[in-house]
Amino acid sequence: MRETMGDRMVGVVIYVMLGFLLALVLYPLIFVLSASISDPAAVMKGEVWLLPKDLSFMGYEKVLGNKEILSGYGNTILYTLIGTAVNLAMTIMAAYPLSRKDFVGRHVFTAMIVFTMFFSGGLIPTYLLIKQLGMINSMWALIIPGAVSVMNIIIMRTFFQTSIPNEVQESASIDGCSNVQTLWRIVLPLSMPIIAVMILFYSVSHWNSYFNALIYLTDRDKYPLQLFLREILIKSETDQMTSSMDLSVQKHMMEAEAIKYAIVIVSNLPVLILYPFLQKYFVKGMLIGAIKG
Repeated sequence: MRETMGDRMVGVVIYVMLGFLLALVLYPLIFVLSASISDPAAVMKGEVWLLPKDLSFMGYEKVLGNKEILSGYGNTILYTLIGTAVNLAMTIMAAYPLSRKDFVGRHVFTAMIVFTMFFSGGLIPTYLLIKQLGMINSMWALIIPGAVSVMNIIIMRTFFQTSIPNEVQESASIDGCSNVQTLWRIVLPLSMPIIAVMILFYSVSHWNSYFNALIYLTDRDKYPLQLFLREILIKSETDQMTSSMDLSVQKHMMEAEAIKYAIVIVSNLPVLILYPFLQKYFVKGMLIGAIKG
């Protein structure tokens, strides 16, 4: 079919709007990358808009030479890997029974689980519970309280219900498979798209999380990278408010400025690398959760 003039005009408008939105999304990323490899003095003067100016890798040298930042990077990777594995296992074990039509009382259990989305004990009772369990200043204080997400349980349950025919599970049961064997041998191999979505959801959440670490961790050698980034940002803002004409103070401020942008790039690099490979699964997972409750 030949396009009419109206169709072409609509297409042009759509492309212009998409280009504008793309520029809005890409500009902050490009600016931070350019600022991280530019002269800190030029960045502080506002001379860096898009492209880097007076190349300088001082920020990356300071970041890679800081033992605390490297330790925090390793801690973040450890917390993300273990936390995502725990989240994925818990979500599957909750979503699969709720998706089975022969599970008596599944609607009651679903209602009880959904209830926790709207009501919780609050920060102080949660802290007291974590303290009584002896998890203060331990890795498990960052993993166990958020071991499962109700929204992700609903998304995965919906996938099991709509994408895996019940007849397949019934035939596996007739062949002698138990429920666990059906889950392991039939359901999970057919559920790789939603598993990829869950991995993306949980890993990004763990990677960006800092609030629980701020509350429950006291030893600096257990801090994740995000806490060190927070300290650098706060210290940089404090130095700017209390700055003077002293050369040593100005030099310290420029170093902090370089480190701030460099550590943002370093901390977000794994997520930026991971996301494009899982983007189609990400979109599919959001649609799955919107089709049926």
